[in-house]
Amino acid sequence: MSEEVTAKAAPEEEKLSLVDELLDWAEAFIIAIFTVVLIFIFFLRVVEVSGPSMNPTLNDKDRLILTHLNYTPERGDIIVCNAPELEKCIIKRCIGIGGDTVVVDYNTNSVFVNGEKLQEDYLGEGMKGNLALFDSEYMTEKNVYTYKVPEGTVFAMGDNRNHSTDSRSSYVGFVKLENILGKVFFRFLPFGSFGSVK
Repeated sequence: MSEEVTAKAAPEEEKLSLVDELLDWAEAFIIAIFTVVLIFIFFLRVVEVSGPSMNPTLNDKDRLILTHLNYTPERGDIIVCNAPELEKCIIKRCIGIGGDTVVVDYNTNSVFVNGEKLQEDYLGEGMKGNLALFDSEYMTEKNVYTYKVPEGTVFAMGDNRNHSTDSRSSYVGFVKLENILGKVFFRFLPFGSFGSVK
């Protein structure tokens, strides 16, 4: 008699262990999703590139991940920031930080920070002086502009210098630190360009 009871109990135990295993998997999945959501809320953001101002480094419709927790901008970083005058967010490269002197020389297609010429291998075509776009108060000689970056701001430029509305323009000007949303560090779409961004 005891053998029959044992035999009947075995399938019930199998059903219970299968349900327990499924519940464990569901719990692990929910915890994983919750963790990813928390990471993106507090540590990371996803943004999409709109327009050609960062070509050839970034292209229109690229999807990027940026980090913003305890972020302090550094020269060379690709940053995303609010541009209140343009009523949108923009993606640019941080060229100078508070206290720096940035000189943009269209005669030699060069940018200097604190007297040192930048090696900008990421650029496409050479810069052309667009006098209609730039604020003449910064012109120190013909086609040369000098910007003293105020503390609490950065000077940012697009990598596609001839098609970028950036700190050279009075529409953007110096970017306040509180308007910087974070630093771009990874591109996940398109898959052909998947990887870190510099």
